[in-house]
Amino acid sequence: MRSHYCGLVDESMIGQTVTLCGWADVARDLGGVCFIDLRDHEGIVQVVAEPSDAQGNAAVVKAAADVGYEDCLRITGVVRARHAVNDRIRTGKVEVVATDIEVLNKAEPLPFHAHENAGEDIRLKYRYLDLRRPEMQKMMRTRIRLVQSLRRWLDARGFQDIETPILTKATPEGARDFLVPARLHPGEFYALPQSPQLFKQILMVAGFDRYYQIARCFRDEALRADRQLEFTQLDMEFAWVSERDVQDAVEGMIREVFKDVIDVELDAQFPRLTWAEAMRRFGSDKPDLRIPLELVDVAELVKDCGFKVFADAANEDGGRVAALRIPGGAALSRKQIDEYGAHAAKYGAKGLAYAKLDESGAVNSPIAKFFDESAFAALLQATGAQAGDMVFFGAGAYNKVCDFMGAVRLKAGKDFGLVESTWKPLWVTDFPMFEWDEEESRYVALHHPFTAPAIDDISELKANARIAVSRGYDMVLNGNEIGGGSIRIHRPDMQSAVFDLLGIGAQEAEAKFGFLLDALRYGAPPHGGIAFGIDRIAALMAGTESIRDVIAFPKTTTAQCLMTGAPSPVPEVQLAEVHVRAVPKATVPKD
Repeated sequence: MRSHYCGLVDESMIGQTVTLCGWADVARDLGGVCFIDLRDHEGIVQVVAEPSDAQGNAAVVKAAADVGYEDCLRITGVVRARHAVNDRIRTGKVEVVATDIEVLNKAEPLPFHAHENAGEDIRLKYRYLDLRRPEMQKMMRTRIRLVQSLRRWLDARGFQDIETPILTKATPEGARDFLVPARLHPGEFYALPQSPQLFKQILMVAGFDRYYQIARCFRDEALRADRQLEFTQLDMEFAWVSERDVQDAVEGMIREVFKDVIDVELDAQFPRLTWAEAMRRFGSDKPDLRIPLELVDVAELVKDCGFKVFADAANEDGGRVAALRIPGGAALSRKQIDEYGAHAAKYGAKGLAYAKLDESGAVNSPIAKFFDESAFAALLQATGAQAGDMVFFGAGAYNKVCDFMGAVRLKAGKDFGLVESTWKPLWVTDFPMFEWDEEESRYVALHHPFTAPAIDDISELKANARIAVSRGYDMVLNGNEIGGGSIRIHRPDMQSAVFDLLGIGAQEAEAKFGFLLDALRYGAPPHGGIAFGIDRIAALMAGTESIRDVIAFPKTTTAQCLMTGAPSPVPEVQLAEVHVRAVPKATVPKD
């Protein structure tokens, strides 16, 4: 139907006859001369329909005058140099003088204009129109180039692309599984995979050495800007490796892919922080290193102070008192200080103390009265505070203080323009093996139950489970975890011991993970791997904060597809075929 793409018409084609197909982005009738900006996925070219005394004719001019917004067109014409050059588009030095205009499909009035800032709900309801917009086309093509670049890198290095099952066994650890009734096995269910974790480990036992998969994964969990019920990850696994083997390989991959897709040079070597150091300095296990602010521990300076909140946390095992200095922060008004307190409260803070130093160095702080003058001066000195600065203080349980002070750090970095316009990747390593779940009164795995502990002795691991470190690692970029992995447990006795520490008894472990334990008994090699979030990396590359912008058909934050109306009720007869009965909503037990 066409000879060329709209966005690829250039000066080399001047004098040639071309046939183009696309949508009318803009149509203008200027008193007998009509202009149409014709758009396809490659871009826009200006089409001119002129009166019959020039190259055009009356029928073409009339057809152009009748063109409406987003009409689907096929246009034939002659390429010529454009009088008024438009440097903003790739075809800005040429235009096409129409000799024939065919309306392939007339568009009805659209629910929103491509060039207006329509709300996300209407954009998602009419996603096919939203995806036509050049900015969405650009973001989706960034994602496409990302996946292509990853595949090229992996294929060139001997990784084997192996598909793993979508219908698998329910082994809930972490998020909820999506369940699929098995029609041929009444009362039994498949689960959609939360990741290919167990299958890729078994592939290492099977001798495939280097595996990868662009895998679709499913987790029945709450949605937000960087999460979806279904998502895509690059899954990788290596046999016969240590942590550094995996990290060095994938670090090179990410560096090369960023250069290939968006022409960004990442650091020649990514810095490494242990989990403990990241939490201490930045209050986060995915620190944004573009922000120069750091937390300072001041517990030793407040153990004997008169401010009970500080003193209690400083003297409590597992407590923390941390300070954050904000250069120039004294400019904050009382209302703005209260906003910081409200922000910290969202992350668990019961209060946010502060000390403001005016330009003369005089201190304004509601907690100063609890300290003698020299002790408070020493406290401020420990933070590095100077005239014109603000210092925020947080106290409480260690991880809780990390959470809310880390959130305050991020907010201050954005509010005060301290976020560098650059790319700051790093590795976070040596994560805790377990964390204690107060509600369930048991340990849970910080990464997943198949991550190997740094301790190789089972009795030592059991004796020191509270402080045990795992062989897990995350790749972080600009405050976003883009990849997470670990060295896996390859011995069945160690895997059983970890299950036991997680409160998974031998009978339950056999029922849920017996196939994995069996595989580990038959000469499983040491192995490890990592998974990268394709959606998250694509969003970073495209410069958007929401992964929904780089997913063709995403769900809303209420887990709905507004375009198709999913989820939707299913007729009783269809449910009966798979031996399922819907329970009325009012009688569903709460979590």
